[in-house]
Formats: sequence, structure tokens, C-alpha cells
Amino acid sequence: MTIIKICGIRTLTDALAAIEAGADYLGFNFYRQSPRYIAPQDCAAITALLKKEHPEARLVGVYVNSSEAEINAIMESCSLDLAQLHGDESAAFRASVGERAFKALRGAPNGAVESFARAAAPAFLLDAAHKGAYGGTGTTTDWAAAAVLAKRYPLFLAGGLNPENVGAAVRQVRPWGVDVASGVESSPGEKDAGKMRTFVAAVRSAAIAMENS
Repeated sequence: MTIIKICGIRTLTDALAAIEAGADYLGFNFYRQSPRYIAPQDCAAITALLKKEHPEARLVGVYVNSSEAEINAIMESCSLDLAQLHGDESAAFRASVGERAFKALRGAPNGAVESFARAAAPAFLLDAAHKGAYGGTGTTTDWAAAAVLAKRYPLFLAGGLNPENVGAAVRQVRPWGVDVASGVESSPGEKDAGKMRTFVAAVRSAAIAMENS
């Protein structure tokens, strides 16, 4: 089964709609310059209910060049399961945060994957390279390069995915999981319930087709 992560959740309504649509992981963005930024106290109010009502959902904090102390404090206050490091963090920093942290790599960098990959799934997230931006741009990742890495690592594929192209991405790359933010929004930071349902259905359909082929 291909894991589905819907990132950039900012409201309880969107969180519940994502889970109802079939998302396995929810991402909460703590990068203040992002249109998907959520304040830690607002996230904590949402995740407290999710942990009680939907304990099966995996909750991920997204950080960009945050300190280890800040990451740990938010992880604790928001009861998050994983930390996604989406900035310029080093492999040593990822290791210092521990195995609950995984790195977002941009553009399938040569020579960097081995040092950043963690032992558990997801080993890392592969996003598109976009100068001056830390994800959420809608730019598509190099699927051919991603497919090579997906044979070696249980990775999250991100970058420009939407309900129209995610089926093709799953069939070509065969990733452990897919990650979407802007592709299921009606406007930056506002999730669209219909798009989330269509996205999930496209992923599930492609996965079933591969299993039966």
C-alpha cells in the first residue's frame, strides 16, 4: 500500500477531511514564511483531538532550519510522531534529532542520500529543487531519478503532485509514500476536501493496478 501524507494542515476541519479522505499521515508546517504555517499552540489544540479520536493517523511536524530545542519542544507540546527537516539541515543535525527525524532532499542530490537516509520508513522525502523555496511550490520532481532511489529506499515522493498526475507518479516511481500540499488546495493553505478525496482515490487505484499487473 502506498502511504499518503497530506501536508500543510492548518485547521481541524482540514485535518478531519484529510483523514476521512484516507490520508495516513498529516503534516503541520512550522516555517513562519510559509502560507501553510501553523502556530504551535493552534497545532496542539488540533492534535490533542486527533490523538484521541484518530490515533491511527501519523502526525508530522515540518521544520525549516529550526534549532533542535525548538523541534523537541514542538514535538512534545503537539504530540507529534515525526519531524520532517525541510531546510538546509546537515546529516549530522538529522542524526542528533534522532530516528524520529527524516530529511527532505531537493532534486535528488548526488552523494547526499546515503548520509541523510534513516533506517526506518520513510528514509527521507524527495522534493523538487526550486531556488529560494523550501517546498510547496507545485514544481514536479524528476520522476526518473526518483524511481532509481525508490528501488533502494522507502521514500516519500513530493513535488508538484496533484489528483491528475499522482497516479502516473505512483506507477512510474513506485514510492513508499506520496506527499501533497498545494495540489489539494483551493488556495494557499486552504485544503479542498474534494481534491483530497480524488487524490487518495488516484493513489489507491494506481497501487491496486500495480499489484494486479
